[in-house]
Amino acid sequence: MSLRQMEYLVAVVEEGSFTRAAETLSVTQSALSHQIKALEREVGGPLLERLPRGVRLTPMGRAFLPHAELAVRSAGQARRAARAAAGAADGELHIASVHAVAMGVLPETFARWRRAHPGMRLTLHEYASAGELADHMDRGVADLAVGHRPTHWQGPVEPVGSEEIVIAVPADDPLARRGSVRLAELADRPWVRCALEPIVAGRPAMDAICERAGFTPRNAVHTEHTSTAVRMARAGAGVVAAPAHVIAGIQGCAGLRVDPPIRRELVVFSRAELVGAARAFVAELRQTLPGALAGAPPGATDAPRATAATEPAAVVPGATAPAA
Repeated sequence: MSLRQMEYLVAVVEEGSFTRAAETLSVTQSALSHQIKALEREVGGPLLERLPRGVRLTPMGRAFLPHAELAVRSAGQARRAARAAAGAADGELHIASVHAVAMGVLPETFARWRRAHPGMRLTLHEYASAGELADHMDRGVADLAVGHRPTHWQGPVEPVGSEEIVIAVPADDPLARRGSVRLAELADRPWVRCALEPIVAGRPAMDAICERAGFTPRNAVHTEHTSTAVRMARAGAGVVAAPAHVIAGIQGCAGLRVDPPIRRELVVFSRAELVGAARAFVAELRQTLPGALAGAPPGATDAPRATAATEPAAVVPGATAPAA
């Protein structure tokens, strides 16, 4: 079996038909079909079921596809790494992240990168959850990922900065004029909670933080995503804890620093050592991320690391120390 055959299979699955895959690959449909049949003979059975309108994977195909995707993407990464190491000014770099981190911390880095490396294309892969991000990184979807520290990751992980967690309230809220708040002052406020909030030691992280401040949050609204939760706070449905970079982009919403401040570590992780353009991108990222050079301010607390099944980029309260 060849890398080209696996590339053809991946294209057919992604496009959902032989016709569209052939157009994408710039090959004839007969040549594509011939290579897929040769691959099926090699593995010993059908990988695709031909339907009147499209195709679908057989059980054998579902088992085979993740390995084919990894091989194809690893080959692409190898080509990009080799060109970057040779000093090529063109090419492309694939970055992966969860949506909240991508929208909040990456735009400035991407803009600076484009000005410094106009011939290098950037492709951003965004995911809804940390688990989904780690799973796709493990399958080789990108050269590096930017987010929160994954659990049980076997490849390189490098700290690059931190994000501050603040409390979102409407801009006309009396607290908005102060700029900061102690959590205990919010004991009587309704809270907006996000379904993607990290779980630490088997419970939502915010519950543990509020408990240490002497109260149990009065949960009034539950949402699926961080940006939705912040908009609920802007409308007055309740207060919400979220990364400052998410709140900053929403008009009519004020972000109150928590006293003492709460920060959460941001890292870059990858399947292999970062070299060439990937290494240069990490250096650029460190220049633009908040807290990247000096770290957290004195007296700040470190937010806990979430379990793999939770979403680190959603509402993230802090803890007195990082989880092991």
